[in-house]
Amino acid sequence: MSRCDAYDSWEPENMLWLWFLLGVVFSGPLWLAVIWYARRIRAGRLHPDRRANESLAELSQIVGGLAHEIKNPLSTINLNLELLSEDIRRHDDEEHRRLTRRLSIVQNEADRVRQILDDFLRYAGHYELSLSNVDLRDVVSELRDFFLPQAEASGAVLRTTECSDPLPCRLDVKLFKQAVLNLLLNATQAMPNRGELLVKVSRNNELSCVEIIDTGTGIPPEQLETIFQPYWSTKKGGSGLGLPTARRILREHGGTMKVESDVGKGTRFVLSVPLRKTPTKKG
Repeated sequence: MSRCDAYDSWEPENMLWLWFLLGVVFSGPLWLAVIWYARRIRAGRLHPDRRANESLAELSQIVGGLAHEIKNPLSTINLNLELLSEDIRRHDDEEHRRLTRRLSIVQNEADRVRQILDDFLRYAGHYELSLSNVDLRDVVSELRDFFLPQAEASGAVLRTTECSDPLPCRLDVKLFKQAVLNLLLNATQAMPNRGELLVKVSRNNELSCVEIIDTGTGIPPEQLETIFQPYWSTKKGGSGLGLPTARRILREHGGTMKVESDVGKGTRFVLSVPLRKTPTKKG
């Protein structure tokens, strides 16, 4: 069989085997985990409280392991797709350019699956916090400098305000920045016609707070709780795990995340974490 004959097999009607294989690889193990959990419930082996929590933790560990296992063949698929694409691009004619475009679609979908798996592992994985003593003002200042170019590129005006007193906290700085960054990205995406993004750092009794306020489209009242549900998203191509992951990171730090919104005016997220207790100096 000639090389052109082989490329003809990439016609849509001849690619059903590929889509079937990808579907089995990506969805099969997750469905097995769901079926396993359903059978546990049906068998009456779960206690309403402690046993249920233990089983949920066990299921999370199993599904996380399955996600890691899916990434292994996915890496092989991506590598072979790239090699095949390089081979096809050596031929500069319309037929091979058409094949390259179709192969690019498959590569993009495989990359999207990888991103979904990465987002899921960040959400469902076990967090081992690497805590350090920091001033929350410094953490937010570093994140502001990092995010400023992206805010300007999106047309948003980024402003920050902070209190004058230190805000000593014990944070996993990397994870905490990830939570705040998720909210900053959501805020800029909620302001398609430019807008103002305010990041406010303050103290509230024994809590240190970060407020993220945008002048975007706002969130309808009936969606204010729904937005924290995994895989719920109104954005095309969104994973629906950004907000649930951010809230989980706050909870891992013993903190909270609250949201207020007015449709057509904007949204305000408040992230609160406990202040670190410092020993009082004896006079």
